Amino acid sequence: MAAANDQQDIKREKILEASHQRFLHYGYSKTTMNEIAGDLSMSKALLYYYFPDKSQLYIAVMRKLATDYLKTLENRLDSFTNLKEAFNFQVNTHHEFIVNNYNFFDFFRLNEQNLPETIWQIVGEVHSAELNLLSNAIKIEVEKGAIKPVNNPEEIVDVLMDALHGIRVGAISQKKTNFPRKEHLEEIHTKKLLLLDIFIKGLMA
Repeated sequence: MAAANDQQDIKREKILEASHQRFLHYGYSKTTMNEIAGDLSMSKALLYYYFPDKSQLYIAVMRKLATDYLKTLENRLDSFTNLKEAFNFQVNTHHEFIVNNYNFFDFFRLNEQNLPETIWQIVGEVHSAELNLLSNAIKIEVEKGAIKPVNNPEEIVDVLMDALHGIRVGAISQKKTNFPRKEHLEEIHTKKLLLLDIFIKGLMA
């Protein structure tokens, strides 16, 4: 029984990897279950055995990507030499994650007004991990005496993250959408780093 379960887990991981590559190169809307099954030399019926439809498969891939992203954050918890390093790490890591997986997120652009609750749960977990990473960095710097005492670091970081996520370019042409265009990502990243610099200087004043 254990061997059979191991084989199922291996097959499931292969499905997730092949699906990620399809979603990454062609986006959600231009990827079919037939193509994924073909990439794996697997029958469509077997693919549907593991994942009843494309949206559930997409969510499973997103869960895997989010888990890897969270591990990246967790591995750096408590390891920063100063506040700027911690905040820059989060913004840079988030930026690289979006850039490297941009086509994968076309599902967000297509369904941003009607995303499944499971997607929001994953987004919430990522947000909580980022919040924990940055508020913890503030607490450490306060204990070291590097910055003035902060009574509510979680609330402050939450406001900062809202501000960071709200940064846009080409606002007039994008006012009906929330997910940025790929050609705007670098400019948004630069603006985020500028806002971080202002924020950190405010904590150290």
